[in-house]
Amino acid sequence: MVEFAVTAPIVFLFFFAAFEFCRVAMIRHTADNAVYEAARIAIIPGGTAADARTEAERVLGTIGVTNYNIQIRPAQIQRDTPEITVQVDVPLDQNSFVPNQFVAGRSIRRELTMRREGV
Repeated sequence: MVEFAVTAPIVFLFFFAAFEFCRVAMIRHTADNAVYEAARIAIIPGGTAADARTEAERVLGTIGVTNYNIQIRPAQIQRDTPEITVQVDVPLDQNSFVPNQFVAGRSIRRELTMRREGV
């Protein structure tokens, strides 16, 4: 009983820490994928910033990410716009499954710039 009382909190700490860091890695990879897919939508002829935002939201929604911020520059994609930049900010405080102790106050920011096709 004494050994269990001493070791159980440590085991649970490692379990929840591993769970938290796996969630952060999953969010990071999903944010990478979201900026890539959104930029790919925006760089094709006829692509719009609204289409790119919708695609980024769809990708982030696959793992239940909420309270994110998506920026697409320029906001209006013209026929002669040379490149598109997509940025996604995901605050980790609102996207954690366990009580946030290890990544409190941090966020994941991913940004990708791609040249437009056909310009």
